[in-house]
Amino acid sequence: MTSHETTEPDIDAEACTAFQAVLEQVGRRWTGAVLLAAARGARRFTDYRRMVPGISDRLLSQRLKEMEHLGLIGRAVIPSTPVQILYHPSDRGTELLAALEPLIAYGLRHAPGPPPAAAPAG
Repeated sequence: MTSHETTEPDIDAEACTAFQAVLEQVGRRWTGAVLLAAARGARRFTDYRRMVPGISDRLLSQRLKEMEHLGLIGRAVIPSTPVQILYHPSDRGTELLAALEPLIAYGLRHAPGPPPAAAPAG
């Protein structure tokens, strides 16, 4: 048996399925950015719009609802005039974001941009 083989293929299949499900959740366009904005202090709809440049109001509203349904973000209705809706990362969302922190750091180090200049020949 080689070092990359395992004796428990059912566990591997379960892990692959779970991993793929999480990637599909956070891989939806804007979901990761909205979750990061929540963790970095966005509470009101306008906070998210400001912190996630380029997202439309319709799509932001849709993502917030989806993430609430998934248990990643909590929603509180403040009975005032006008009514205020406040969002916050749930414990589950905070845990997911902690798992994604290395990807955030990787993305900052390797952000899309011009390729590095080639070293002079010589």
